Amino acid sequence: MTDAAPRLAVVAETLLGAPLPVRLRAWDGSEAGPPDGPVLVIHDRRAVRRMLWRPGELGLARAWVAGELTVEGNLFDLLDRVAGLLWEREPDLPPVGPTVSTAQGGPGPFAALGGLARRAGLPALGDLPGARWRDAAHRAAARELIALAGPLPPPSPPAEEAASRRGGARHSKGRDRRAVSHHYDVGNDFYERVLGPSMVYSCAYWSPGSTLERAQHDKLDLVCRKLALRPGDRLLDVGCGWGSMALHAAREYGVRVTGVTLSREQAVYARKRVADEGLTDLVDIRIQDYRDVKDGPYEAISSIGMAEHVGADRYRDYARTLHALLRPGGRLLNHQIARRPEPDEEAYRIDEFIDAYVFPDGELSPLGTTVGELERAGFEVRDVEALREHYGLTLRAWVARLEEHWAEAVRLTSPGRARVWQLYMAACALGFERGRLGVNQVLAVRPTAAGDARLPLRLRTWDAEAETV
Repeated sequence: MTDAAPRLAVVAETLLGAPLPVRLRAWDGSEAGPPDGPVLVIHDRRAVRRMLWRPGELGLARAWVAGELTVEGNLFDLLDRVAGLLWEREPDLPPVGPTVSTAQGGPGPFAALGGLARRAGLPALGDLPGARWRDAAHRAAARELIALAGPLPPPSPPAEEAASRRGGARHSKGRDRRAVSHHYDVGNDFYERVLGPSMVYSCAYWSPGSTLERAQHDKLDLVCRKLALRPGDRLLDVGCGWGSMALHAAREYGVRVTGVTLSREQAVYARKRVADEGLTDLVDIRIQDYRDVKDGPYEAISSIGMAEHVGADRYRDYARTLHALLRPGGRLLNHQIARRPEPDEEAYRIDEFIDAYVFPDGELSPLGTTVGELERAGFEVRDVEALREHYGLTLRAWVARLEEHWAEAVRLTSPGRARVWQLYMAACALGFERGRLGVNQVLAVRPTAAGDARLPLRLRTWDAEAETV
C-alpha cells in the first residue's frame, strides 16, 4: 500500500487542529496536503520513529540532520508556513504533553507528541512523561503514528550531536571551551563559504543596496564609532572570532587591540590575518577566557555576539569583569541577541535543537534583563539600538552563500553539519523577521568618580526621511 503520507497528514491535522500547511511526500511515494508550495519529504520511517522516542524539536532535528527529512522547494517558504500556524496559535495549544521550549521560550511546536505511546496503551518508548489527551481522536492519532513508525528501537543520534562533548558544570571554563569548540572549530574553510570574505559571524548593518561584505564593514565601523576609538587607545575585543573587529579597529582607527577567543582554529586564522596585514604591533590575538584577562585598564571593550554564551547565572560576573577592565570614562559596546521575556522566567528552557547541534549551553535573555545586569555591575547605559531586521537580512545572506557553496560545505564538514547550519540559520531568520528574536547594541560607560560619562550631549540624530531596507 502507498498511503503513508495521507495517514501522516490526518495525524498532523488532528494534533495541530488545523489543515496541513505544507505537502507531505512519504517513503512509499505517497503524497498528501496542499498541491502548491514546498514539499516536506520523509525519506524513511525512521524519521517518525525519532519523533516518537524524542518528542519535540530534537526528534525532528535528528531526522533532518540524518537526511531522513528534506525539503523540495523553498526552505524559507516551508518554515514560514509552519511557523505561521504554530507561533500564532501558541497560546492556545492544548496541554497534551511535556513542554519543549523554543529558543524564545514557550511550548515548542511539536510538544503535542509527548507521551503518546503510554497514553495509547502501547509499550512505553523511553522515559516519556504522560500526557492528557483531549479525546478519542487524539488517542487514535497516537496509535496511528506508532503504527507508521515501524520497528523499534530508534536510530542512534547523528554524529553531529553535541551531547558527547558535555561534562563539567555548566559555564565552567572547561565546559565553555568545549561548547565554543563544538560551534566554531568546524573548519575555517567551511566558515569562509558561509560568511564570505569579511569572516564576521554576527549581525551586519544594512543600507539599501548593500552587499553582505559592505554591511559587515559598516557594522564594524558603527561599533568603532560608538566606542569613539582614537589612535593609541586600548581596545579589548571579547570573543574576537576570526579577528575582523580587531583588524578593522587597528587598521582604520590606529588602536591597540587585544582579542580573546576560546577557539584555537579562530585564533590561528586571526593571527595569520594580522600578520598578513602587517598589524602585529597593534593586534594581539589570545586563546584566553575573558575571565582570565588581567592586563586592564582598557579605554574600550567590544563584545559582539559573545554574551549569548555567558549564561544567566554568570552574567552578573561577566558584567562586573568587563566593568573592572575598563578605565573610568571607558565605553562598552555589548552586541547581543535577545528573546522575548517569559511570564514566568523560571519556565525558560534552552531550545533542544540549538543546544544539541549549534550552541551548546547558549542562553538568551530579554533586553531588560541584560540592561539591568549591566547597571548592577556599575555601568551607565547610554544608548540601545535594535537591529532585529538587520539580522534577518544577514541570515538570509548566509543561507544563500551556504546553498551556493553546498557541495564544498559538505566536503569540508559533513552532510549533517551542512544541514544543521542550513536549518538553524533559516529558522532564526524567520524568528528575527517575526519579532520573536531581537538583537541589540547596548552602549554603556563606566563613569568617573565625579559622574562624568565623557559623552556628547547628543549621541545620535534621527532622520525622519531615512529609507527602510
